[in-house]
Amino acid sequence: MATNTPDYVQDRFPGPDPYAPLRDLPTFTLTSTDLENGDELDEKLRAPQSLSPQLSWADLPEGTKSLAITCFDPDAPTGSGYWHWAVFNIPVTVSELPTGAGSSSDLGGIDGVVTLKGDSGDHAHYGANPPGGHAPHRYLYAVHAVDVEQLDIDPEATPTVLGFNLYFHSLARTVLWGYYETKS
Repeated sequence: MATNTPDYVQDRFPGPDPYAPLRDLPTFTLTSTDLENGDELDEKLRAPQSLSPQLSWADLPEGTKSLAITCFDPDAPTGSGYWHWAVFNIPVTVSELPTGAGSSSDLGGIDGVVTLKGDSGDHAHYGANPPGGHAPHRYLYAVHAVDVEQLDIDPEATPTVLGFNLYFHSLARTVLWGYYETKS
């Protein structure tokens, strides 16, 4: 159970902290030229454009052998949130993804990468798209440092299956987040 309250846990958001039931993990450096932590998401990161943000990471913990990236909306009115992106088996030699890399299931040509089908039904990043008038929604972009080169997960599995596997194989996790609200 996490001991510190993350900055994305705020009363203005209706959903829970999805990482609260998980192990408290160390963090590493995660930056983006498209996403300022805690700010409103730019239009290009919202549906219908749905570009994935540029992401760069550094200072991974010793023993990191691959990476996974997820984008989760814990505020969706579903009882189980909404998966916008889930990709894994990113080689540890990769330290950055350009804007829009999530439009391609192989992140633009990275061998071995697997992108799972999100709740949009696509094997790609799906931008912010909360229902009008519901509430502001958080979009939690998490990069996970993984202790194996490849997670053995069926490419047709759900992002929840990836999350379950990450529980056992993550050495560190850093979350960069933004929000968006559609007015009615």
